[in-house]
Amino acid sequence: MNRHTPKNSGPAVEPGGITIETRPCAEGTVLTLRGELDLDTVGSVEAALDAALAGPATVVVLDCGDLEFCDSTGLNAMLRARSRAEAVGSRIELARPRPLVLRMLELTGATDAFRIRDGTPP
Repeated sequence: MNRHTPKNSGPAVEPGGITIETRPCAEGTVLTLRGELDLDTVGSVEAALDAALAGPATVVVLDCGDLEFCDSTGLNAMLRARSRAEAVGSRIELARPRPLVLRMLELTGATDAFRIRDGTPP
């Protein structure tokens, strides 16, 4: 099931779904991802990334601390968003990535594609 939860809500994530919480930060936007980022849910994440990148020269922080699963579809969406961001003077950063996300970045050679943060900005 594909699920995109609006700003500032925190319901439980259904199995195989994703919840995206959006909040502003001093540098731009934090997108907190909860659940699974895969072929079934990537459209919701892409839409949230597009909205967050609508302004010029912004930072979008993807909080991956509650991301339970991410496949190559999810990684490709993040890399495409990174390219779009760079084209307009913005950037995508990852916060609190779980070991599975870090391992995927290592295996694909994408470790240098994103700045990695230990936490999210205020």
